[in-house]
Amino acid sequence: MIRVLILGTGGMANAHAEAYAAMDGVCVVAGVDTDQANLSAFQDRHNVAHGFSSVSAALAWGEFDAVSNVTPDAVHHRTTMPLLAAGKHVLCEKPLATNHQDAMQMVQAARAAGVVNMVNLTYRNVPALMHAANLVARGDIGEVRHFEASYLQSWLTQDAWGDWRTEDQWLWRLSTGHGSLGVLGDVGVHILDYTTFAAGSDAQQVSCRLQTFAKADGDHIGPYRLDANDSMTMHLALQNGAIGVIHASRFASGHINDLKLRLFGTIGGLEVRFEAEESVLRACLGEDLKTGRWTEISTPQVKTNFARFIDAIRGETTVQPDFCRGAALQRVLELAVASNTDSFCNQVV
Repeated sequence: MIRVLILGTGGMANAHAEAYAAMDGVCVVAGVDTDQANLSAFQDRHNVAHGFSSVSAALAWGEFDAVSNVTPDAVHHRTTMPLLAAGKHVLCEKPLATNHQDAMQMVQAARAAGVVNMVNLTYRNVPALMHAANLVARGDIGEVRHFEASYLQSWLTQDAWGDWRTEDQWLWRLSTGHGSLGVLGDVGVHILDYTTFAAGSDAQQVSCRLQTFAKADGDHIGPYRLDANDSMTMHLALQNGAIGVIHASRFASGHINDLKLRLFGTIGGLEVRFEAEESVLRACLGEDLKTGRWTEISTPQVKTNFARFIDAIRGETTVQPDFCRGAALQRVLELAVASNTDSFCNQVV
């Protein structure tokens, strides 16, 4: 039996607990949260016997093998490091850390401990994306030359997920003081991984524009200063020579949670869509290039990150995306922020 502890028991923790509960030979044995109300509700909902207010208290108990870290971004580093030192396997929510230096410390600590380490980049669970990456690696579209990708959300213009003006689970994402890197760190990291993973190449150069829009009087709601970026546009050059654009926004009215990627190679093209929790892969290959005809390709189901994390603990597979991947993505995010200066472009007027 693999015993899992859930660290951070807010909304996302429920998805983690439900995923583990559905697996044979896995049991969620404890939760950790500084918010007693969240912790108690989580324990009741998932029938979890043990609850702790700190990582140190949970480690003093010690009766667990692996951890899902579902805490806010700003505390990923300081909550994960003692777990690694104690030899616990860790699946950490994205982004791995709020800066590259912290992320690399986590990579090194995981290596030293010899434990399974994974970043929960959830769109690695999308069948169309995983199959597209396989087709690119197989050479079906030739050499990748160009790409375009987007991750669009609308929770700042519609309340499909709740009212961000009154709910802390959304407000912290809008505040750098609460550890948020804005849309760039929250969903930009997903579409960056989505794109470079499918293209089979890491980023080599990046330039980015970030925009924060006025959303409340004085740009404050309670203790939250609303200063994190809401929209981003990024230009990327990849190590394989391909170039393209990525953009993301929380102001994409009409798009609750939609991702799109188009890859263009020397002998074909691919389009990956993830909308309304469904993924579709389309391709233009072979003779269809003459007419520009795109057809849908069936995609095999894939194991979730949670399942692959558990498989790796059992020694049945290696695991990706690991902390090293998370740190590499964090480096690109830092360079993207650095590029967002007035000197980045000449003013037109």
